[in-house]
Amino acid sequence: MAVETISLPCVDLENFPSELGKLTAAATGLGCFRVVNHGIPVELMKEAKAAASSFSKLPIDTKLRNSNVIPDGGYMSYGDFMPLLETFGIYDAASTDDVLAFCSSMEASPRQREVLSTYTCRVHALAVDLASKVAEGLGILDFSFQDWHCTMRLNVYDLKEETIGLEAAYLHSDSGFLTVLLEGEINGLEVVDQTGKFVAVHSQPGTFVAIIGDMGKVWSNGRLRNVHHRVICTQAGPRISISFSVVSPRDGVVVPPAPLVNEEHPRIYRSVPYNEYREFRQTPSSFDGSLLSLYQAEE
Repeated sequence: MAVETISLPCVDLENFPSELGKLTAAATGLGCFRVVNHGIPVELMKEAKAAASSFSKLPIDTKLRNSNVIPDGGYMSYGDFMPLLETFGIYDAASTDDVLAFCSSMEASPRQREVLSTYTCRVHALAVDLASKVAEGLGILDFSFQDWHCTMRLNVYDLKEETIGLEAAYLHSDSGFLTVLLEGEINGLEVVDQTGKFVAVHSQPGTFVAIIGDMGKVWSNGRLRNVHHRVICTQAGPRISISFSVVSPRDGVVVPPAPLVNEEHPRIYRSVPYNEYREFRQTPSSFDGSLLSLYQAEE
């Protein structure tokens, strides 16, 4: 059965504050939206993807230098996490030192180091700005995500004729607060809408997709929707994507701001230690945010 294709709500960052209502409706409704006029050069986006592609061609011994700091935080080969996906992780993507250390481990060229350090710096600023706008839409003004921990993943899909129609990335919700996704060139992203139906999202070059994750749902006391999504293999060819996630406060504990908990909106979750939550998400059946039930507040 064919999956309907939709156009995501489109948020124009050059048109604020008039776009705030649209952003808030998308974050609390579908749980994701497209971002345009973000100020990040298209050429930089292309070069960052090219760097990810080159890392996938390295010897396995070199790839394994990208070790885990948090569960499933480093290199994962095809089948370790997603069936058709090889992925590299940068643990502290808000730190230039950590980005450059990753580049050194991957024997990146001077140009690749420059590209990735510039890309992470620019996307970090974008992600922090978007997270603050999401908070503003909930009535939380001047809340800064600047010092929140951030991670980045460089994703390389191995799509072949014989895998067309298969899941390239399992159905999941992102574990952090908000992800800024640089999409793959080949279509295949599908999200679950508010009716529980899969809908396809076609890639639009030069844009990003912002995705609300599990910690967004926790932090907002249930107001934000942690959207479930997957990637389906739709055609053979190289597919590269890069996800940059604002994850949690530096102390690792996610709790909603006091104004979001009141008589009308009683607390849904206890405080959630992010790294502990990540440790629980070890099998595909736990990738969908259902483990948040472990942290439900006592009535």
